[in-house]
Amino acid sequence: MIAQSRPFGQRYAFVVVAVIFLCLLIAAGLRSAPAVMMLPLENSFGWRRDVVSLAAATGIFLYGLTGPFAAALMERIGLRRTLLAALLLMSGSTALSLLMTKPWHLLLTWGVFSGVSSGAVATVLGATIVNRWFKTNRGLVMGLMSASSATGLLVFLPLIAALAQSGGWKPVVIAVSVATACLLPLVWLLVPERPASIGMVRYGAELDDVPPSPPAAQGNFLAHTMSTLRRAAGTRVFWYLFATFFVCGFTTNGLVGTHLIAFCGDMGIGEVQAAGLLSMMGIFDLIGTTLSGWLTDRFDPRKLLGVYYGIRGLSLIYLPYSGFSATSLIIFAVFYGLDWIATVPPTLRLSNEAFGDRSGPIVFGWIVAGHQVGAATAAAFGGTMRELQGNYELAFLIAGMTAIAAACISLLINTSRPAFDPEPQPA
Repeated sequence: MIAQSRPFGQRYAFVVVAVIFLCLLIAAGLRSAPAVMMLPLENSFGWRRDVVSLAAATGIFLYGLTGPFAAALMERIGLRRTLLAALLLMSGSTALSLLMTKPWHLLLTWGVFSGVSSGAVATVLGATIVNRWFKTNRGLVMGLMSASSATGLLVFLPLIAALAQSGGWKPVVIAVSVATACLLPLVWLLVPERPASIGMVRYGAELDDVPPSPPAAQGNFLAHTMSTLRRAAGTRVFWYLFATFFVCGFTTNGLVGTHLIAFCGDMGIGEVQAAGLLSMMGIFDLIGTTLSGWLTDRFDPRKLLGVYYGIRGLSLIYLPYSGFSATSLIIFAVFYGLDWIATVPPTLRLSNEAFGDRSGPIVFGWIVAGHQVGAATAAAFGGTMRELQGNYELAFLIAGMTAIAAACISLLINTSRPAFDPEPQPA
């Protein structure tokens, strides 16, 4: 725990947000790297796309499954310890992949190790920071941190695509490993455990503000994480949120994030140009997600989700028939990019409304696990469909239809009453 005072008063919360933004950005770059490495690995080792997709899917699945346990672990042993350990494992596992010669090596390093470690540096980390450091403006701040994944695409993909095109997959691995290692001193020096650690209260709170005591801070964090899931799973609102976020992952990280570059390659578009398309989407998502956070503080989040998923579904259905001309791809990048991660702020608000500030982050972690299960499913599904049919068209059409279904489910969510009774505060 850090005991020293810090500058900026309550605004020091934004210093913490800036560091966490960088951590989330690098984690997004790590998770997007397999999409760039897919073709170089195929050329270097002769590994089929479904083999590489399996490793990517495993990483995405564990990335999501780790989230709720990481949220509880942050309360049990500390956010800084959890985050530092995760960054160290991220850097080490990617560096270890430089020695790989077999498909199972790829599965172990980029699937298992990087999946578990990056899962602690994910959306639940942003949610934990928002709940600990902010009393007001939560939607806007969550929007900014959610946009870090888009910024990761913007910053990393053109760079690592250029590295992959000129030097193969190994320079990509080195770049990701070094970037992750550089985060360790920033987190150690600039991220206190919580506002009280430096004699502060949450941003926007009065001086006598006492944040709710998280039940995971005491006792067995594994048992508490599973107990929270069991209680949440008995409510309808949880399954609606879980289903919509499953579709969110299916239609973003899993399909587009993993296979769009390969899809463009099938249509005669080079890796760097295709990565540029994802970067353009990242620019518009940075705008769209930040705006979504602002809107979430002011409007019904259910209606926002309905609009976001509807636009996403139509965009995905449009892509296979777009002709892949420069103009048509720009149109896709704009409309799809605007709501790539725009669903996160309204989903977090609905989770907090339904389950409260004490249990909300862990429940949200399980909802994010649904997101990553969907993403893992789409990553494997896309590779399998490509091998079976020789193209990605049907995969993108199916994804578009699931997004439209999620738009309808979003309007059924009701958080007007607490989803379950709050647990008693510890004495």
